[in-house]
Amino acid sequence: QVQLVESGGGLVQPGGSLRLSCAASIAIVRLYVMGWYRQTPGKERELVANITSSDTTKYSESVKGRFTISRNNVKNMVYLQMNSLKPEDTAVYYCSAGRFYEVIDYWGQGTQVTVSS
Repeated sequence: QVQLVESGGGLVQPGGSLRLSCAASIAIVRLYVMGWYRQTPGKERELVANITSSDTTKYSESVKGRFTISRNNVKNMVYLQMNSLKPEDTAVYYCSAGRFYEVIDYWGQGTQVTVSS
């Protein structure tokens, strides 16, 4: 069974930065489509960014130019560098893995990101 464990969330002021990390329990990072989603209360979970096995990336319009997704195949890790954070980025962020594009097979437990002064 695959496990995804996120870390790196927390409280940050507007304009600040955070880096989220996702550790996979087995070597799927190089093979699967890895992604980050986020969810706020009362709203559906939405795609933030994903990265394919060929390093093609996709970002939501709201984070383009501010967030960067990357991965380390040797360490089985996926990262989300978040810069110029805004209060509207406040959410629970989830790591995802899927064998096919935008079909999610596994979810992490989520990590809270709060952007507030």
